[in-house]
Amino acid sequence: MAEAAAPYDVVIIGAGPGGYNAAIRAGQLGLKAAIVEKLPTLGGTCLNVGCMPTKALLHSSELFEAANTEFANIGIEVKPKLNLGQMHKSKDDSVEALTKGIEFLMKKNKVTVVRGTGKILAKGQVEVEGADGAKQVLETKNIVIATGSEPTPLPGVDFEEGKVIDSTGALFLPKVPKHMIVIGAGVIGLELGSVWRRLGAEVTVVEYLDKVGAGMDGEVATAFQRGLNKQGLKFKMSTKVTGAKSTKDGVELTVEPAAGGAAETIKGDVVLVAIGRRPYTKGLGLENVGVTPDQRGFIANDHFKVADGIWVIGDVTHGPMLAHKAEEDAVAAIELMVGKAGHVDYALVPSVIYTAPEVAWVGKTEEALKAEGVEYKKGKFPFAANSRAKINHETEGFVKVLADAKTDKVLGVHIFGPQAGEMIGEACMTMAFGGASEDIARTCHPHPTRSEAVRQAAMGVEGWTMQA
Repeated sequence: MAEAAAPYDVVIIGAGPGGYNAAIRAGQLGLKAAIVEKLPTLGGTCLNVGCMPTKALLHSSELFEAANTEFANIGIEVKPKLNLGQMHKSKDDSVEALTKGIEFLMKKNKVTVVRGTGKILAKGQVEVEGADGAKQVLETKNIVIATGSEPTPLPGVDFEEGKVIDSTGALFLPKVPKHMIVIGAGVIGLELGSVWRRLGAEVTVVEYLDKVGAGMDGEVATAFQRGLNKQGLKFKMSTKVTGAKSTKDGVELTVEPAAGGAAETIKGDVVLVAIGRRPYTKGLGLENVGVTPDQRGFIANDHFKVADGIWVIGDVTHGPMLAHKAEEDAVAAIELMVGKAGHVDYALVPSVIYTAPEVAWVGKTEEALKAEGVEYKKGKFPFAANSRAKINHETEGFVKVLADAKTDKVLGVHIFGPQAGEMIGEACMTMAFGGASEDIARTCHPHPTRSEAVRQAAMGVEGWTMQA
């Protein structure tokens, strides 16, 4: 007697950007799919307590600061007053609309949503335990692990609600701190630190490394930190945190030079631990299918495949821990599952820090090219010479284009300036097609736009930059 067909073609554990995009693509390709999510809403960290609410607060706080510092200069007389409760409500309303949108997309693509915590029992079997403790087993041909990541804790610094918080806690503070100490000068720390600094907090950033934005081009990092300093953020670089003590009115943080030296105490009423994220695989049942994460907790894969019928995507596997990378993984994995040619070029995954100005980059840094012995040419153009940036009073920063000295192939693009995150896509597209700096330089860009700075930087590779 023939074995009965599995009820599902694919069961996806985790409904973040990786998981829900995998589910959508599966539905589009005619697969019978189910997605398992333990949170009350879909969307994972990104939509619920990550990218989206952070961007909402960044936008609101940027407008608040502009109203206080810039409006009068352009003829707008106002006296703004912070209503933090309404700002949080606006953020939460945006998140609700986005998560409802994901629910709609699941219905549209005929994806079954199963609420509860997923665990792999064996090949082709996923157990889901609901909030009420009831369990069910989903039979499937394929399992996609899309469980994402969680904030990395710092030894010696225990989380305490309202005092020592992670990125989620920083999204829901009921009042503006007098002094926020941010541990970590990466994307999360600098974005959330910027939010609360704009709203009135004194912000001190403590970073173990000697420059901000891990992985960022050195020249950009130096200019970026200088810009944040001018905005009011204070930095203690090359400094390690050795302990934290909760007090009646805040937290006392013990720090010392990373290279060794005398310790000192920094006092603040809130400490934000933002030293990165780690893969989340707790209770997933990986041992039941012979899968062991590496020492850092990542699940290795061969073209997203872990074992027969087991796939992995997003933050829980190797590559940049970014929502848009997870989305690319998702599409590629499902397409490979059905015999299509899914592929992700991790060298072309862009990074963005959504401060003001923004920082965005893709490809190689100058430091990497030098270390690899690659001969390159550089074109650089300041936003101070860009017409749109001038009239908008957004002249801080520059664009840098790095190209192979012999072939002119674009090897890296780095932008520190207004709307950098929107402009980096042009560089990604050019590099995806193996384009040259001349391809950007000889492509007509609309005037006046900030994007002309990208063109001017590309022109600068061969030394024919013109003032915009």
